[in-house]
Amino acid sequence: MDSNKDHKDIPGNPSTAYSSKFHLNDRSNGKKLQIMTESDWDFWVKNGYVIIPQAIPKSYTSRLAKLLWEFEEKDPDDMATWYATASKDMEMVELTNSGMVEIYNHQYLWDIRQYPKVYEAFTDIWGMDKLWVSIDRANLNLPSKPGFEFKGFIHWDYDPETNPQNVQGLVALNDQVDEGVGGFQCIPELYRSYETWKQGQPIDRDRFKPDITGFELEKVKLMEGDLLIFNSKLPHGIRPNISEDQVRMAQYISMMPAEEDNEEKRNWRISSWKNKIAPKGYAFPGDPREWEKKLYPRAKLSPLGEKLLGVTLW
Repeated sequence: MDSNKDHKDIPGNPSTAYSSKFHLNDRSNGKKLQIMTESDWDFWVKNGYVIIPQAIPKSYTSRLAKLLWEFEEKDPDDMATWYATASKDMEMVELTNSGMVEIYNHQYLWDIRQYPKVYEAFTDIWGMDKLWVSIDRANLNLPSKPGFEFKGFIHWDYDPETNPQNVQGLVALNDQVDEGVGGFQCIPELYRSYETWKQGQPIDRDRFKPDITGFELEKVKLMEGDLLIFNSKLPHGIRPNISEDQVRMAQYISMMPAEEDNEEKRNWRISSWKNKIAPKGYAFPGDPREWEKKLYPRAKLSPLGEKLLGVTLW
């Protein structure tokens, strides 16, 4: 399908809704929070992100972390193997050497996507139950070194001028409490002051890459199994890994309201799972080896997973 046609020139993931047809939860419908506390909610509203501690069992995260090393053909105990295999060139330049792992439909990824606590956290964010999960990849951020530089970045995946009603997220696959190891960074101050900030910006500015002069980067610390959800209007990115021998590992995951009347998108999502196909778009180059197709069986879905994909209607 060409569900990705709107994503040829923007970073956002085309496996879920692009339009702002639905609005994020404002608590007006009276639906009770399932996972988030009131304190979590207040933090979310103020800062544009929230952390759900230990949302995923370590038995799930540790086996996925092990798989990522295998998939990248690297030995976690031998740094000589970490930089031996060149990754596919990234058309989205800022992602070069950021550690994106082009794996999308493995069983271990789906087990985390269909884990009930993850789903319930996103129902809090949206204030509704009928959701689809994004089909996204993982990250293995290696230490920067000469010839393998990564300076980090801050961007938006969606033009904030369009008032995107989107959220994004990730699950930490290892501890990321050392700011030097890499990981998620953002600027909540710019999230809060965007309308004022933009008045002083040039009209022809890059709508996806803000001038962050004068702002302080917030380097978010996570523990293995933590779920981070953030508003797509929050300027964010990956910070550089300046450690000597440590890595940052994560699975990207988000959920959006299901568009069950969009048969084209639903069919593409089902095909992606069934045939192990990556999303298209300049931010998603895919795996040229096609290892998912060749080496791993099709992921088994739980009843919840079938609904989150679109195989079964809500």
